[in-house]
Amino acid sequence: MNPKPVTEESIRHAVELLRQGQLVAFPTETVYGLGADAANPDAVAKIFAAKGRPADHPLIVHIASAAQMHDWAEAVPEAALRLAEHFWPGPLTIILNKKSTVPASVTGGQDTVGLRVPANPVALQLLSAFGGGIAAPSANRFGHISPTQAEHVAEELGDSVGCILDGGACSVGVESTIIDLSDGVPAILRPGRITRSQLKAVLQTDVRLSTQSKIRAPGMLAVHYAPNTMALLCPADTLITMTDDLCAQGNHIGILAFSTEIAEIPCLHLLRLPADAELYEPALYSSLRALDNLQLDTILIEQPPDNEAWAAVNDRLNKATV
Repeated sequence: MNPKPVTEESIRHAVELLRQGQLVAFPTETVYGLGADAANPDAVAKIFAAKGRPADHPLIVHIASAAQMHDWAEAVPEAALRLAEHFWPGPLTIILNKKSTVPASVTGGQDTVGLRVPANPVALQLLSAFGGGIAAPSANRFGHISPTQAEHVAEELGDSVGCILDGGACSVGVESTIIDLSDGVPAILRPGRITRSQLKAVLQTDVRLSTQSKIRAPGMLAVHYAPNTMALLCPADTLITMTDDLCAQGNHIGILAFSTEIAEIPCLHLLRLPADAELYEPALYSSLRALDNLQLDTILIEQPPDNEAWAAVNDRLNKATV
């Protein structure tokens, strides 16, 4: 399946496919999504088949506006409205208790649903034209590197997708922050561009970091976002030594680095990413995918700083490496 340029005609075609119960891949500001009509269980089942995704792993429902939360959530608390006002459209998924009409296949059999209004003009155009919710995980094989360009979707999913809308590279480049508001105590289930400090400032209350929540959410498995090549996360002071040792053993290696010292290592397949977290994020998956496609023996990744700004990157790298 070749990606299609975004035109009024391609949007109309994508909407028609969704209404027919087919799959459509589309860009968001985070990653490309593999979308189906969230109200159609048979269509949603095709997402799981195409990705090889476990049936109990919930999906995020993308909507065109905050007003549509009421179509999917049993109740919309004040906290959800406040967050939507500040961060939507944007890379924040809000988990609420679902309406009984929401298909169990969308929620992984849970009583909660994740909702998001994406900040991407193509996604918003598609959602507005479709009129309903679009269930959409990342448009790649389950557990693999997320796609941030249309060609990544074509490489991984091919003809299992009815249409791939090419909206260019994703501007944020890592999946949305997920906040659970289903039991009255705000908790981050997955870090993303929207930070804990930002959420606390808007809600004027504490926001927990929850890694053992009773709520299952996308990206919470221990292994995720992973290349086929073995990848190792290394502190800068050991990466040079590991490079020398592996090369001496005849290993073909690639390196993802952001510091000047590491970038000076004489390695044929070294990619230097920005040292700023918000610039690093959009380059992460495409760089990791580029090295993975080289069929190397090992990918070494320089460990980023351990602070809030890098929380999303560290979460993804910890799950992508052994």
